[in-house]
Amino acid sequence: MHYYRYPSAEISCWYKYLLFSYNIIFWLAGVAFLGAGLWAWSEKGVLSDLSKMTRLHGFDPVFLILFVGGVMFILGFAGCVGALRENICLLKFFCGTIVLIFILELALAVLAFLFQDWVKAQVETFFNNNIKAYRDDIDLQNLIDSLQKMNQCCGAQSPNDWNLNIYFNCSSTSKSRERCGVPFSCCVQDPAQNVVNTQCGYDVRNMSSSLWGERIFTRGCITALEAWLPRNIYIVAGVFVAISLLQIFGIFLAKTLISDIDAVKSGFYFPR
Repeated sequence: MHYYRYPSAEISCWYKYLLFSYNIIFWLAGVAFLGAGLWAWSEKGVLSDLSKMTRLHGFDPVFLILFVGGVMFILGFAGCVGALRENICLLKFFCGTIVLIFILELALAVLAFLFQDWVKAQVETFFNNNIKAYRDDIDLQNLIDSLQKMNQCCGAQSPNDWNLNIYFNCSSTSKSRERCGVPFSCCVQDPAQNVVNTQCGYDVRNMSSSLWGERIFTRGCITALEAWLPRNIYIVAGVFVAISLLQIFGIFLAKTLISDIDAVKSGFYFPR
């Protein structure tokens, strides 16, 4: 009588080290984000005085950088160690978290499409709240300035939104030199000038609104964003698809490695 001996199950080195390589990049990116965020906080003195965190009134971009970096660091670490040590718990944690993030991204995209008016209102409220805190945080200030310069816009809906900020408010009780003005990032730059005039927005809103267009951008940033999105929809869709494919690839690698480990532990053989 002849017996056929099935080969024992093996864990694919290809999937194992491909998943490790995938996650080492993820982990290093997380370290870079965390390093950049902590450096930014150090420059602002937050690390030496943690009470400053509670005194921030607007959105601090460093929070977002640290959050993204922390998530990437934890996931990258779990994926790397899980792949090298063939640890099913870490691999399931990595895979489950990526699946959850993917579902949340998809849900947010669908909700943003279905409730566009609500999203627009929330973005406008968010922008106006941060206009109020413009001078409170240097990173927030740089973010708003970059947004206004790149999109050639001023305020959420119009330059008058800067009346929400105590430094730019037109109130007669205001002693600020920037009273009734706008930030320099709202100004139409003179091509003949190489030096940025940071005082170009002073007293602009004291002028007739019909003359604003000669000195500053009159379009609101919400309107600019609405105009930008249709023009760049393929780029936005391409980025979303690329991120989704990377996530699906990571899920596939983790699930395959988990199946291999389970097969070895169970003594089963799955022909490839």
